[in-house]
Amino acid sequence: MQRVEKALSRHQLDLLSLPNVVGVGKGFKSVRGQTTKKPALIILVEKKLPASRLERGARVPQVLDEAETDVLEVGELRLLARTDYRRPAQPGMSIGHYKITAGTFGAVVKDRQTGEPLILSNNHVLANISNGSDGRASVGDPILQPGPYDGGTNEQVIGYLERFVPINPVVQEVTCGKALRFERALNRLVHLVRPYYQVRMEKITAAANIVDCAVARPVKKDAITPEILELGPVRGVREPQLGMEIVKSGRSSGVTRSTIKVLQATVKVVLDEGLTGLFSDQFVTGPIAQPGDSGSLILDKENYAVGLLFAGSDQSTVGNYIQNVLDKLDVEF
Repeated sequence: MQRVEKALSRHQLDLLSLPNVVGVGKGFKSVRGQTTKKPALIILVEKKLPASRLERGARVPQVLDEAETDVLEVGELRLLARTDYRRPAQPGMSIGHYKITAGTFGAVVKDRQTGEPLILSNNHVLANISNGSDGRASVGDPILQPGPYDGGTNEQVIGYLERFVPINPVVQEVTCGKALRFERALNRLVHLVRPYYQVRMEKITAAANIVDCAVARPVKKDAITPEILELGPVRGVREPQLGMEIVKSGRSSGVTRSTIKVLQATVKVVLDEGLTGLFSDQFVTGPIAQPGDSGSLILDKENYAVGLLFAGSDQSTVGNYIQNVLDKLDVEF
C-alpha cells in the first residue's frame, strides 16, 4: 500500500485534471466485479468509458510509479440535500401528504400479499393525522417529494396513499346521529338564556394508539430506492433493547445517534393544536430528532430496523416498535 500512497501523493492533481475524473484515492483492485486483496490507486470517474472512446491524453495509465490503478464509476458527485426533489427518492429525504408541511420518507417496504414496494412513513406525514372518518385524508391522495413545505408541487407526486392505521385522539368530535340530535336540542335550550353560547359534545377515547404509520404506493418502482441516505440498506428487523445504540436518517437533522432509555412506554403526544393522543407500547431514546424528522426509520448500529420515529422533544425521541408497524400495515422488509 506504500507504493499506492506515494503515487497518490505525487499524481493526484494531474489525475484530477483529466476529463471525466471526479476523484482519486487508495483501495483494492477489482477484477470482473470481485474485489481482490491487491492494493491499487483508485480513480473515480463520472462514467466508465472504453479506452477507444478516450483521447490518448485522457486515458488513465494502468501503472503509475509501480502502483497499479483501477477505475471506479461513481457518477456525478453532488451535495445530498434532503429537501430537494430527487428521483429515485431515498429514505431520509423530505416527503409529505399534499395537505401537510413535510416529514421524512422512512423506508421502502414490501406488501406481504403482492410483494410490491411501498413507501413507509407516519400517518401524520402521509395521511394528515387521520382517524379514517374525519376527511383529513383518503386512500389515493397524492404524496409529494419533497413535501409541500420544501417546495413540493402537484408536478412532483412520488406516490399515492395506499393505507394507514387511524390515529384516535383522546377527545374526538361526535359523529353519532343520536348524540348530534341531543347536542342540537341542548343548544336550542341554551340559546333561550344565553344566545351567544354553544354546547359541543365530544367523545372520550379510552383505547390507546399503538402506531403512527402509513404507506404510499410509488408512481413507479424506479421512483424510489431502498438504501437509506447516508446509512445504506436495511438488513432486517430486531427488537428494541434497553441501552441499544440506535441511529436514524431524517429530513431535518440528518444522521443522529443515541441509545434506548425506556421500553413499553405509554405517552401523551400533542397531535395538533388542542388535540392530544395516547400511545402505548412505545420506546424512548435520547434526543435524535427535530420537526420534520417524523417518519424516520430507527435502526441499531448494524442497520437492523427497530422502530419508526414519530414524536419527541428537545430532551427525548419516541418510536413505535417496528414489528407493530409492519404487522399493522401488513408489510415487510
